[in-house]
Amino acid sequence: MLGRPRIHVPECESTQLLLDTAFPEGAVATTDHQTAGRGRLGRTWVDAPGTALLCSVLLKPEHDRRAAELTLVGGLATAETIGHALGRPAQLKWPNDVLVDGRKVAGGVADLREGAVVLGIGVNVNQTTEQLPADARTAAASLRTIDGRVREIDRLLDDLLQALDAAYAVWLADGLPSLRPRIAALDFLRGREVTVDGTAGVAHGILGDGRLAVETPEGIVAVESGETHVLMS
Repeated sequence: MLGRPRIHVPECESTQLLLDTAFPEGAVATTDHQTAGRGRLGRTWVDAPGTALLCSVLLKPEHDRRAAELTLVGGLATAETIGHALGRPAQLKWPNDVLVDGRKVAGGVADLREGAVVLGIGVNVNQTTEQLPADARTAAASLRTIDGRVREIDRLLDDLLQALDAAYAVWLADGLPSLRPRIAALDFLRGREVTVDGTAGVAHGILGDGRLAVETPEGIVAVESGETHVLMS
C-alpha cells in the first residue's frame, strides 16, 4: 500500500525534493505550502497555505516499463478521486491535468530519478475564488468553489493514495492498455480541435502507450508529449 513512510513538513520548496530514492517504494511527502511548487514544463504551482493537497509519491517500477506512462496513471487516479469526492464527473486533460466543468482543479508531474519515479500531485481543495490564480492558462477552480464544501485534506489524501495504489497495481500487472477504457471515459480532449507543439488537428483519443492521437489532414499523428491548446470547446 502506498503511503508509508510519510514525511510531512509545514512548508518546503517542493515535495518533489523531499523524497530520496533510497526510501522504500510508496514513500510519500506532503506539505501545507510549497514556496516553489512545480508543474509540467517548468511551470510554477501556486497554492494558498493550508488549502491544497500537495504530495509526492516514490514509485520503483521495473526498468523495462515506460515510466512516462505513470503521468497518466497518476492523472487517472486523481480524476477518479476528485469525481468521487464531488459526486460529479472530473475529466483528464492529457497528460495529467484534471478538469471539472473545463476548470483545472489538479495537476501533476513525474520526475525520473535514478531509476525511480517521483510522482507529484497537487489538488486545489479548500481555496476560495480569491485564492485561486486569476491569470492561469486554464481557468482554475477548487473543490470548494465547485460545491461549497470545506474538506479534510488528509482524508482526501488517503482516498487518492488508495486510488493510485490500485491503478498502479493494474499498470504493473497488465500495462497501460488495461487502464485505457477508464482513461478514455474521462478524456477531455477527445473530439476537440487542438494544437500540440506544432501539430494541429482533432484529438482522437489516448493510445495504449499513453500518446495522444491527433487527426490531421495528413492522417493520425501520435504525440509523445507537449503543450496542448484547445482551439474550440
